[in-house]
Amino acid sequence: MENVYELWPELNWIKDEELREQTAKTWELGLEKSVLTGDDLKRIPFTLLCGPGLKVSFMDHKRAVVHIAFEAAKKVKEFFKEELPVNMDVLISGAILADVGKLLEYVLDENGNAVQGSYGKYLRHPFSGVSLAETCGVPPEVCHIIATHAGEGDMVKRTTEAYLVHHADFMTFLPFKERLKI
Repeated sequence: MENVYELWPELNWIKDEELREQTAKTWELGLEKSVLTGDDLKRIPFTLLCGPGLKVSFMDHKRAVVHIAFEAAKKVKEFFKEELPVNMDVLISGAILADVGKLLEYVLDENGNAVQGSYGKYLRHPFSGVSLAETCGVPPEVCHIIATHAGEGDMVKRTTEAYLVHHADFMTFLPFKERLKI
């Protein structure tokens, strides 16, 4: 089994040891159930919507989301203090896990390009991500971030942590979508 700590050094930012391990176990389970490897995640495009020509990898995008959400949360805490509390461990875990369900959604075609598999045609990654996370004991406040980070979350009230992850995710996706006119 791949070392998810090599794939995700940001796991070490989670201070709560139990949550850190639950987050790592979720990635381990996702990789176990996936045809994708850590090396695949470092080379495949972060979204299928931009096609195989996109040079930003899945891991480049995902790690950027974690870093941007983390830095934004630090500023929220600095400026708003206790008026808008942020649980940093929940935020980091949720940001790391937001797209773990894509491991089940994607398959590789005969040329090694990521494409949507049959599983992904029926269940989008927020749903499969929550399922993986719950299997590993991830608490509901983190599962909420996974469930609400994408468009599905527009139908429910998001927590502060979920808003931060959602916006970090979309600010690192929408400019590509606009540039590539998807």
